[in-house]
Amino acid sequence: MNSPLVAIIGRPNVGKSTLFNRLTGSRKSIVGDEPGITRDRIYSDVEWKSRTFALVDTGGIVPDDEAIIPANIFKQAGFAIDKAQAIIWVVDARAGVTPLDEEISVFLRNIGKPVFIAANKAETRKVEEEAAEFYRFGFELMPLSAEHGTSIGDLLDQVFAVLEFDEEIEEEKAHEIRLAIIGRPNVGKSSLLNSILGEERVIVSPIAGTTRDAIDTELEVDGQKFILVDTAGIRRKGKTVELAEKMSVIMARKALERADVAVLIIDAVEGVANLDANIAGYAVDSGCSVIIAVNKWDAVAEKETNTIYEFEREMRRHMKFLDWAPLVTISALTGQRVTNVLPLVVKANEARNLRVPTAQLNKFFEDSVSQPRGGTAPAPVKGGVSRLKVQYITQGGLRPPLFVLFTSGGNKAGLHFSYLRYIENRLREAFDFFATPIRLKEKHKMRKPAGR
Repeated sequence: MNSPLVAIIGRPNVGKSTLFNRLTGSRKSIVGDEPGITRDRIYSDVEWKSRTFALVDTGGIVPDDEAIIPANIFKQAGFAIDKAQAIIWVVDARAGVTPLDEEISVFLRNIGKPVFIAANKAETRKVEEEAAEFYRFGFELMPLSAEHGTSIGDLLDQVFAVLEFDEEIEEEKAHEIRLAIIGRPNVGKSSLLNSILGEERVIVSPIAGTTRDAIDTELEVDGQKFILVDTAGIRRKGKTVELAEKMSVIMARKALERADVAVLIIDAVEGVANLDANIAGYAVDSGCSVIIAVNKWDAVAEKETNTIYEFEREMRRHMKFLDWAPLVTISALTGQRVTNVLPLVVKANEARNLRVPTAQLNKFFEDSVSQPRGGTAPAPVKGGVSRLKVQYITQGGLRPPLFVLFTSGGNKAGLHFSYLRYIENRLREAFDFFATPIRLKEKHKMRKPAGR
C-alpha cells in the first residue's frame, strides 16, 4: 500500500490548481484565468501532522461537453477518483451552486467515498455565509480561500481524519534521504548520478541542457535508501530562450524544495562561476543541506600540493554564505572519490534531523549567550541605537534545524546580523551541524507598562 491518494476535482476555473499549489507548497500546477489550463493529472505530496499523502490535481470536469480535450479531462479525473481514498470537490463560493455542480454532486454521491467540499473564494464573511447553500449536497463543507490560505489547515484536518496510512510505508519514507544533484549545465550531474548508480540510468551528453526534467531514481546502499534527483542544468533566466529550458530551471528549483541534501557540482577545469553561487543560494533558500563536489579534478593540469587549497579559497570567496558546506574533489567520469559522496550525504542528513536535548541547549545558552555572573548579555540590534537581551533559546524545528531566540527590551528593531552569525557559529561548534543550514528566528517580548 502506497501513501493514500486524495483527488482534487471540480468544474473549470473554480481554483483547483490554486488550492493544489497551496496544499503542496509548490507551483506544479499552472494557474491562470483561462478555464481548462490543467489537462493532465498532476501529482505531489502533502505533509501534515508528520504524515504524508499524495494529492492529484485534475482538469475541470465538463461531462456534457463532447469536445476532445474536455472529454479527456473527464477521463483523467475519473482515473484519479477511482484510486483516491478521498475527494476534495472545489466549488466557487462567489458564484454559488451551478447546474454543473448539481451534475457533479450526483456523480460523487454514487462513488461511495468521503467527499469534502472546498468552497473557494470565500474571502469575506458575506461570501462565507452564502457558501452554506452547498450543504444541501450532503458532504462536509469548508469555506476557504486558496489564494490567501484561509482555513486550509481546517480542510486538511477534515481530510486526514478519514485517510488510512500504512505505518511501514511512513517509517520507510522517514528513513529515505532525498538527494538533489544540482549545478549549472554540463558540469557532470548526470555522469555523477550514473557513477553513483553504477549503471547508465540517465542519458549523458556533452550538450548542455540534455536533462530537461527532474528524474527520480531509487537507490539503497548498506541499508540506507536514497531518492536521487538529477536536475536539469540551472541557467540564468535571461539565458534560457526556449520554453523547455525555462521550465527546466523552474523544475530544478522545485526539486530543491523537496530535497533533504543537495550535491552542488562545480567544474574544476572552468573554476567557480557567479552562476555557481546563484545555484548554491537556491539550495540554501530551500533549506537543503549542501555538499560541494568539485568534478573533473582529474583533468586539472599541473596540480601541486596547494592546488586544492587555492581552489577552495577562491570558491569560498565567491560563496561566503556557504562556508559551512564541506568540499570533496571527484571525477564522475573515472569514479575517483565518488564513493565519498554518499557517506557525506548521510552525515549531513543526520545533522539536519538533530534535535538538541533541552539540558544541552540550556548549557549552550549559559556558556555562549548569558553573562558569566548571571543575567543575560546585551546584544546589538539593527541600527545600533540600543540593545536587546536574549532571555533564552529553544529549538523550534528540524530539517533544517530552527532555533528561536526570545528577546526583551525596549527596542523591536531586531538583533544585528553579526550577532545572529555569532550565535550560528557557536551552535555549529557546540553541536556539529555538518553541511546543514541553521535557521534563527527572533521572538520579542515587550515590557509591560508600569502600573499607574
